[in-house]
Amino acid sequence: MSLASILEPLQRPLFTILDTPVSWTEVLGFGSGALCVWLVARQHLANWPIGIANNLFFVLLFTQAGLYADAGLQIVFITLAAYGWWTWTHGGGPGSDVLPVRRTTRTEWTWLLSAGVVGTLALTVLLDRVTDSTVPFWDALTTALSLMATYGQCRKRLESWWLWIAADVVYVPLYAYKELYLTSLLYVGFMTLCVLGLRGWTKDLTARRALRVEAAA
Repeated sequence: MSLASILEPLQRPLFTILDTPVSWTEVLGFGSGALCVWLVARQHLANWPIGIANNLFFVLLFTQAGLYADAGLQIVFITLAAYGWWTWTHGGGPGSDVLPVRRTTRTEWTWLLSAGVVGTLALTVLLDRVTDSTVPFWDALTTALSLMATYGQCRKRLESWWLWIAADVVYVPLYAYKELYLTSLLYVGFMTLCVLGLRGWTKDLTARRALRVEAAA
């Protein structure tokens, strides 16, 4: 039995939206993606295995749609998820097994933005010359933003939510253009969850600072 025959049922249409068939892959990606972001917003460790499952569904979906950078990005996400899973349980420092929410430092912003610009330009050229992508720049931009946001998520940096929101603003019309309407709708939901996550992490950071002030008084 080949891998193609195993994956074929996931590629079958489940229903149709705007005369466009929606596959099992897209539906499962929708559900696991929404659950993952909700769990991240609640700082729940289960977001990492759920996120890995979501990445696997999207590898298949994006390859079919010709969004090669996004498909490759999912492999990187799986690697980062393993790192984030470990960091969330071991990154709290001596005497703590919980990684606290922190602000992104100026040094981190400098290299993150530099890497984002270089990565976007390099991926745009690569996709334009090597693949048949019809949206090389936008595919590259969302890839760079997503990687920056994922790093921040792994380290529990508050501003990672702003990076996700910026990526989602591009993802929504991009996926609609590619006729992935359910996925486009999913990313509208992602933006809402990102706002909730931003609020939740901000409250957590504020509460931790207040406790430190009280302890120092």
